[in-house]
Amino acid sequence: MTTRAVLGLDIGTSSSKGVLVALDGEILARADRPHQVTRPHPGHVEMDAEIWWREFTDITQELLDAADAEVLCVGVSGMGPCTLITGADGRPLRPAILYGVDTRAQAQIAELNAQYTDEAIVARCGSALTSQAVGPKLAWIAANEPETYAAARRIFMPSSYLVWQLTGEYVLDEHSASQAVPLYDATEARWYQPWWDDIAPHIGRPRLCWSDEVAGTVTASAAAMTDLPEGIPVLAGTIDAWAEAISVDAHRPGDLMLMYGTTMFLINTVREPLSAPPLWATVGAFRGTRNLAGGLSTSGAITAWLKDLCGAGGYAELVAAAEESGPGARGLLMLPYFAGERTPVEDPRARGVLAGLTVTHTAGDIYRAALEAIALGVRHNIEAFLSAGAAIDRVVAVGGGTQGALWTQIVSDVTGREQELRTHTIGASYGSAFLAATAVADPVIDTWNPVARIVRPRSELQPDYTELYRLYREMYAGTAGIVHALADRQLRAGGAKEPEPTEQRGA
Repeated sequence: MTTRAVLGLDIGTSSSKGVLVALDGEILARADRPHQVTRPHPGHVEMDAEIWWREFTDITQELLDAADAEVLCVGVSGMGPCTLITGADGRPLRPAILYGVDTRAQAQIAELNAQYTDEAIVARCGSALTSQAVGPKLAWIAANEPETYAAARRIFMPSSYLVWQLTGEYVLDEHSASQAVPLYDATEARWYQPWWDDIAPHIGRPRLCWSDEVAGTVTASAAAMTDLPEGIPVLAGTIDAWAEAISVDAHRPGDLMLMYGTTMFLINTVREPLSAPPLWATVGAFRGTRNLAGGLSTSGAITAWLKDLCGAGGYAELVAAAEESGPGARGLLMLPYFAGERTPVEDPRARGVLAGLTVTHTAGDIYRAALEAIALGVRHNIEAFLSAGAAIDRVVAVGGGTQGALWTQIVSDVTGREQELRTHTIGASYGSAFLAATAVADPVIDTWNPVARIVRPRSELQPDYTELYRLYREMYAGTAGIVHALADRQLRAGGAKEPEPTEQRGA
């Protein structure tokens, strides 16, 4: 019997994932395709956008072959904010520049701040210019690749590029647009034409939609390439972290979504617009919602690097050794700034630091120190949210790193906050499927993805972790001059090889 279903697909940093879901939330089939970013120069992180569409078609065909289903609607999401420029025909002119992990545009940030003033940018856009912003990266292309930039006529992110390929519609969702600082006026929820015309005068402004709005329908040519039915609706979609928040119902005022992945991402839904640079103030995925967001540049990327560095045994052995090491990692303390840091430090020249080493320390101690360092970074961000006037009533954990018990327990112990974990941790593709279902049915997220467990902090550890957090904050201030000098040496030498992003599922 044919099942009525929806398709959700997400383009992530290290893989693309798709899920076919019945209208009642039953997962009919799942598929994924791993991929890698490229790092052509220190601080540059890119990806060939043609991979996004190729993996979409491959995954969709695999899902449809795996289940007898009638697809009624398609939802999409992707990493972001990314910067992909194309010609008028939608063909990429260069690889897409990724989100805040790409730190190339520091000079352009300074130039735009001088031109518009950082106060005016924050007042209009809600966020300061950082490595997360799209505008400086467009300015970088204009300055460094002028012939390529002169040919640009459209700008995309992964989700909107898929919408274009499926429907021929040139759109961008409002949330993604709000991260295209300084091109979008967050106070008016529209493109800000004066600054757009300064930075991208020959690039057309995409039509704005909310993430749950239908952007268009599948064309005959896209249907032939994907096996999807011609004419079914495709939603505008959004950035992956926001789709992931939707998958676990973490988008109500007072909610904090904590995403465990290659990087660590935090989204707090606020009751009124707040601005607190270097946190990112955005409009939400849904009409009328606002967010504060932050992110660590590396989290699962560090644990994956340690796994590879330590050789045989894999995550299971390292996690067991980290459990045996115990709170405080036998006197080790790490700064998790292995690719610079985003919020609240906003320091692209920050680097990882491991202090307290002796010849008696083990791989388990170091792995434990890494998990605690990421948790300390989460605590730093939470304090920044609260200092900005936000409220955090509920923390919902998502992502591959939630599949083991240790990492989430350490984060609760360090932050002193409970975390709610839902049954399905598929992530953004599942959230995109849920959005697609809302266009053709009346789904309930608590039915689709009920709460599975609550991680509670161990109160007896709070004094020790409070002391460790104090040292963590002091260690960055005390080592910043040294690591900046080392970062400069790395740049002069061509840069140390950085770990490729991988999915984190071991802790």
